[in-house]
Amino acid sequence: MSEFAPCPKCHSEYTYPMDSLLVCPDCAYEWNPDEVVEEGGLVVKDANGNILADGDSVVVIKNLPVKGSPHPIKAGTKVKNIRLVEGDHNIDCRIEGFGSMALKSEFVKKA
Repeated sequence: MSEFAPCPKCHSEYTYPMDSLLVCPDCAYEWNPDEVVEEGGLVVKDANGNILADGDSVVVIKNLPVKGSPHPIKAGTKVKNIRLVEGDHNIDCRIEGFGSMALKSEFVKKA
């Protein structure tokens, strides 16, 4: 039995340390044991690495073009009451002047 935590991906007990990470020899997954990740929960991080939650407010950090609209979503636009979802565009929200949108978390920061 290993003295290290089991792999969060495949649950193998044969993990070993490498620098500041733990490594699973079975699935080759590497993770930081100091980061706390909720089991089974969706973890979405903004551009600065802050963890987002449902109901948070975020600020867009770059101009984002919108299909079918002549105007982009401007950098600095504040979006209130976000909802986190699975998928590539992991934030559902409503932006004034544009309506319902799906955004990528890498283009926002927590307000």
